[in-house]
Amino acid sequence: MYLELVTPDNKVYEGKVSVATFPGTDGSFQILNNHASMISSLSKGTLSFQDEDQLHEMTIDGGVVEVLNNTIIVLAESILED
Repeated sequence: MYLELVTPDNKVYEGKVSVATFPGTDGSFQILNNHASMISSLSKGTLSFQDEDQLHEMTIDGGVVEVLNNTIIVLAESILED
């Protein structure tokens, strides 16, 4: 899968991931390869994802995530790397 993390100021991350976990407004959820298409709002919390080398964790301050054709795009208000 391909993940893009974007804030109003810059692109925080762009690359291939095997799994991503998000703090949804109705509870956390996980995206794996070939996930169904979806759009969801995000609340303040911890976003995590696994790339080829390591597990990354970041704190987001709300936003929106779109999943379509193994591409995940996150539009976040702000992102802080833990």
